[in-house]
Amino acid sequence: MNCIKTSLKWGFLSLTAATTLSLASCSDNNETRTENTTAVTVPTHAISRGTQPKYIIYLIGDGMATPQINLAEAALGQGSVKRLYSQTKSETPAIEALRLRELPVVGMATTHAEDRYITGSAAAATALATGHKTLIGYISQDYRHDNLKTMAERAHEKGMKVGIVSSVSIDHATPACFYAHTDDRNKYEDIGNQLLTSGFDYFAGGSVRWNKRSTLKTAAEYATAAQEKGFTYVDTKADFDALNAESGRVIATINKLGSGAFTSDGSALPYSIDGYLQDSENQITLKDFAEKGIELMQNNPNGFFIMVEAGKIDWACHANDATSSAFDMVAFDEVVGAALDFYDQHPDETLIVITGDHDCGGLTLGFTSTDYETTFKNLENQTMSYLEFTNKVRSWNPTTMTFGEAMVEAGKAFGLGTAISLSNYEIQQLEAAFKRSMGGEQILNDTEEKLHYGGYDPFTMTCTHILNNKSGIAFSSYQHTAVPVPVFAIGAGADTFTGYYDNTDVAKKIMEVAQLN
Repeated sequence: MNCIKTSLKWGFLSLTAATTLSLASCSDNNETRTENTTAVTVPTHAISRGTQPKYIIYLIGDGMATPQINLAEAALGQGSVKRLYSQTKSETPAIEALRLRELPVVGMATTHAEDRYITGSAAAATALATGHKTLIGYISQDYRHDNLKTMAERAHEKGMKVGIVSSVSIDHATPACFYAHTDDRNKYEDIGNQLLTSGFDYFAGGSVRWNKRSTLKTAAEYATAAQEKGFTYVDTKADFDALNAESGRVIATINKLGSGAFTSDGSALPYSIDGYLQDSENQITLKDFAEKGIELMQNNPNGFFIMVEAGKIDWACHANDATSSAFDMVAFDEVVGAALDFYDQHPDETLIVITGDHDCGGLTLGFTSTDYETTFKNLENQTMSYLEFTNKVRSWNPTTMTFGEAMVEAGKAFGLGTAISLSNYEIQQLEAAFKRSMGGEQILNDTEEKLHYGGYDPFTMTCTHILNNKSGIAFSSYQHTAVPVPVFAIGAGADTFTGYYDNTDVAKKIMEVAQLN
């Protein structure tokens, strides 16, 4: 490929440079493309002169690698997530910089587990929390079942206040790896009890889950147990908003944040694209949880450590839902913005580190049938997550629901057949998937079923795949992949995060800079 002009200057590795991107006229396979130039200017922040942070803000995008970031920026540039942003975008290729671009230091990290090249969330989070590799499914324990001390526990011992936040349940693998130790991420009773005895100051996010054998069977019983351990337990928006420095140690969950606030298991914030499901009086976001934690802990003389996980980027990519992934990526970036706002007030005392625990879905920007073209603006036609559409499909009466009626719903949810035209082949795919969803005879063997639908609802998956592909987007998997993930940093000691290293080194660098060893 011969390009007439290429101008690319990244501000990531420079503490003062802005980021500029130029898309030039190129000749590829004797085809000349017209020039579209988009300049992306990234705000700069004061250069930190500090060497040891008093405040550590650790942000983890679960399932986030570079494709998830790039897709969100491209969708923003095309106005495809305009329900979060009011400005109108142009039709030309464009990106709108996420705020994480404002972090001036960037590295890359490998993610393999001790016993598998493609990691799981527990093993990955253990590496990011402790600086040690472990086995798949282990929560901050090594293969000998010895506990691995986490940076959050070290910060607590040092007198720092500690907060753990997630958009999914706060006993899920990533948050659990910062306060619990077990050889099975599914031992929720054990993890929930360790949360109560951790001594940490702030937990916020989805509700805690329990095994069937648990003695803590209801949210009310867990709330009582939390209060007995000295926590203020809140599960309404009004009580959450009223939290202040006098509230002491806090557990904030979403148990009562509106009738539509829950996922299918009732343990997570809704996908950002489905934010409308929350009652307006009870609406809450990951950013709200993060900001409240910073507010409650910032006056501690010894500072604070807070870890915030955006868990539903991963969940959306497992389901190959590109649009929902982009929405949750933007919601995560709003947390980044809140962290940078705090940094601007304390530049010499704050360290912000952002990374992903692994890639999910093998997301790719490009698809075989669209050649070199992309149409990310198609994504604006999606009005709900794959999960909400699946719930809708499951509510249909298989004996009376027709394919024509199903396609009307697919048009409302994804723009298929309305805003987006369909080929005969695509209609045939949708009809076959519809019959499968309605309990028709088995049309695929188990291998083909997994390949086409990944264990998700067939009609929903076919809708998302067609929307993805027509936009120039593809997924290679319904699971994690082993591609490296980016690491962003700003603040006291941030320079140490440049380079290409392992995910265990992310934790080691934070602990070394903050003297938590």
